[in-house]
Amino acid sequence: MKKLQELLQDRAKLIADARSVLDTAETEKRDLNAEEMTKHETMYADIEKLDKQIEVVERQEKLESSVKEVRQGPLQSKEIATSTKAPVNIRATKEYEERWAQFLLTGERRDLVQGTSSQGGFLVPSEKFINELIQAVDNQVHIRGRARKFSVAGAQSLGAPSLDADPADPTWVSEISYGSYDTTMAFGKRQLAPHALAQGIKLSNLLLSNSAISIEQLVRERLAYKIGVVEENAFINGTGANCPLGLMTASNEGISTGRDVSTGNTTTSITFDGLIEVDATLKAQYQPKAVWLFSRTAIKQLRKLKDGEGQYIWEQSVQAGVPSVILGKPVLVSEYCPATFTTGLYVGLLGDLDFFWIADAMPFTVKRLDELYAESNKTAFLTRLECDAMPVLEEAFVRVKLA
Repeated sequence: MKKLQELLQDRAKLIADARSVLDTAETEKRDLNAEEMTKHETMYADIEKLDKQIEVVERQEKLESSVKEVRQGPLQSKEIATSTKAPVNIRATKEYEERWAQFLLTGERRDLVQGTSSQGGFLVPSEKFINELIQAVDNQVHIRGRARKFSVAGAQSLGAPSLDADPADPTWVSEISYGSYDTTMAFGKRQLAPHALAQGIKLSNLLLSNSAISIEQLVRERLAYKIGVVEENAFINGTGANCPLGLMTASNEGISTGRDVSTGNTTTSITFDGLIEVDATLKAQYQPKAVWLFSRTAIKQLRKLKDGEGQYIWEQSVQAGVPSVILGKPVLVSEYCPATFTTGLYVGLLGDLDFFWIADAMPFTVKRLDELYAESNKTAFLTRLECDAMPVLEEAFVRVKLA
């Protein structure tokens, strides 16, 4: 696989080539022909493939920097056991191959038995196992890293008073008049009561002890990831019923329908005018920290939009870890943002995530149970987290809605 910088350069070139196809048709004041349409779609698909490869390389580099040791299997020759060199997989040694052949001929197992089944003994043939995991690309999570977080350890909930309505405007009065007393100022309360999120997994002790990679570390990492993506989904789409209240859920407790903007959009797509309407709805005070949140389906539409001068509004990032930009604001791409483009549905959001609050009663923990499943030669891992979350100030957010 190519290095990260090479992949980024290939991606930048494809983006430029895709733009040139559209520019040609624009210059000639015509629509794309069938051949150009196919060519553009192919290049877009290649860009998405490169995006995934870049994520894989970035993740691998991160893993390699964190891995400090490789687990060694329990079966070792004297030479391997006393060596200060890197651990060796015993099944890849010549000694093991000779004893494996002896077992095939005579049935003699000696100390090579890797485990015992209920029907009798069994062995695994020699193999070379590399310290690399094959897995799909992880979904990205954005909300927790940008939200405001509070610890409520020792308390049942987090409560914060809110000013729901300002006093009415004062009136000009004469010297001896006091005007009228205000009746519009109103206070409310934002309350977050943490809910539990838990998962368990059981692993064979044989796998834990004989794998060339640290299975225990892998399990911890994967459980943390699964907790993270379930949280992310709830932070975006949660109903607030025994779970967080999400950004894309209309609620008077969070973001009401009064913050939905569909003006300018069609029933099936986002338009440049529609984005301007959304951006103009957000007060200037929230603009500096505001970010867009869209699905990949929405991004495909947005990358084709042009302004009145015929320039693309999408500002592509060419630096790893730095998001692309629309109307001067970063674009976050989430697998959990709504992606169905039908009349009246939500398809994105603009907002300042400082006003999305997360209350943690119990941080992410993993407990190892060595004895509970010892009878079946397994070790269990239990993970648990307790949190609640919600948008606490609706005017800091604007939802993108189709007409």
